[in-house]
Amino acid sequence: MATTSSISSLGIGSGLQANEIVSKLVALESQPIVNLQTASDKLQTKISAYGQIQSAVSSVRDAARKLTSADLWGATAAASADATAVNATTSAGAQVGTYAVDVTVLAKTQSVVTKTSLASGASTLGSGSLTIELGAWTGNSFAAKSGATPVTINVGAGDTLANIRDKINSSNSGVKASIITDSSGSRLVMQSAATGEANGFRITAADADGNNADDAGLSALAYDPGSTTAGTNLSQAATDAEATINNVPIKSATNTLSEVVSGLTITLSKVTSSPTITTGPINITVSQDTAAITKAITEFATAYSSMASLVKSNTKYDESTKTAGTLQGDSGALSVQNQFRSILGGNSDASSTFGTLSSIGLEIQTDGTVKVNTTKLTSSLGNLAEVKKLFSNSDSVDANKDGIMTRLRVLSDNLLGSEGILTVRTSGLKQTITDNGKRQESLQARVDLYEKRLKAQYTALDTIMAGLSSQGNYVSQMINSLNNNNS
Repeated sequence: MATTSSISSLGIGSGLQANEIVSKLVALESQPIVNLQTASDKLQTKISAYGQIQSAVSSVRDAARKLTSADLWGATAAASADATAVNATTSAGAQVGTYAVDVTVLAKTQSVVTKTSLASGASTLGSGSLTIELGAWTGNSFAAKSGATPVTINVGAGDTLANIRDKINSSNSGVKASIITDSSGSRLVMQSAATGEANGFRITAADADGNNADDAGLSALAYDPGSTTAGTNLSQAATDAEATINNVPIKSATNTLSEVVSGLTITLSKVTSSPTITTGPINITVSQDTAAITKAITEFATAYSSMASLVKSNTKYDESTKTAGTLQGDSGALSVQNQFRSILGGNSDASSTFGTLSSIGLEIQTDGTVKVNTTKLTSSLGNLAEVKKLFSNSDSVDANKDGIMTRLRVLSDNLLGSEGILTVRTSGLKQTITDNGKRQESLQARVDLYEKRLKAQYTALDTIMAGLSSQGNYVSQMINSLNNNNS
């Protein structure tokens, strides 16, 4: 809206309150601009409301799309009779069924510990080098691991036990070291980084004292039974996991059996059968993941209810407060509401058992929201194939056989598309605001000219009135002069 500039001298010649008169006349002339600004604010509020509805419809679409996903309806879950001993997870391709897993050996790492204790981790052993090789032991016979390269670690005379530990750990040799300290002193423990027979290791020393097999100097860290080294003891041999699945023998370098059974990852944590353990096979049961389906259905109900409540609040008229929603009477918003209601409460011929959402426990409330009847839904999921049809069936020939979630997904796509109601209506409102702004600019230019013209007119009036006042003063002076002369 135009504002008058300061007209400090305007009205002096005429004696009129010209500033105030011009301001009020300009304000009257500017009223259409004020009306347009108010209309623009209302349009912006409508655009904001439509933006919220678009977001809500998008959430409904995502929830409906999930309920038409083959991954969801094909999802499985695994349950173990003893998860502390054997556990499992499923992925795509897992088949429903029961798998009896009996564990006789767990996969382990090789571990050796020095026989002689040193005073502390700061003690030294002498100089030379250690060579670490990965491979498998058969008795005292060592077979190097295919593809593995021996790693040599050089040790200086001043290197402490802690220094040697750190050099082993940074050598990328496949062996990790740590120091254990007790009342007798400090010893070095060396352990293969990975489980499995092929990840055992041999350590040979090139000792500066000339004896590579005794328990003195650097050879105190050697482990090579074939060469009768005396420096370390084997505390744990490297082993492969051994088990049976439905009586089929399985051997693995790790305790995680991936894809031994298609779509099933089995984790072994305890031996279940041995000369001293008679726990026996642990049953892993793989079934349809109805929990995931129930969760997806509940998420849909939440998304739909949120959208329905949003549309309703924007289109209703509140009698108690005499206020209308932002989109009250808006044909676009009402169309969205009606189309969703029609599909949600409609019938589908996709399933021969279930024809409506309410028949499986998705119940439409009087306010347009959806509530999940958990008891009915759980019972319906006992016939999973038919529930799947009701939700996700797609028939290119007979639209009546499309699942309800398929219809809702298509509807949402259409509403949000470039030619959909929500997009077109929002674009139209934005264009109206643009036109409104241009109209305001045009009117503002007219108001500015009007104000300029008023100022010019009142300035001219001041000039005329000033002249008349001057003439009046002259006449008065002449009359007074004549009167004085006659006296």
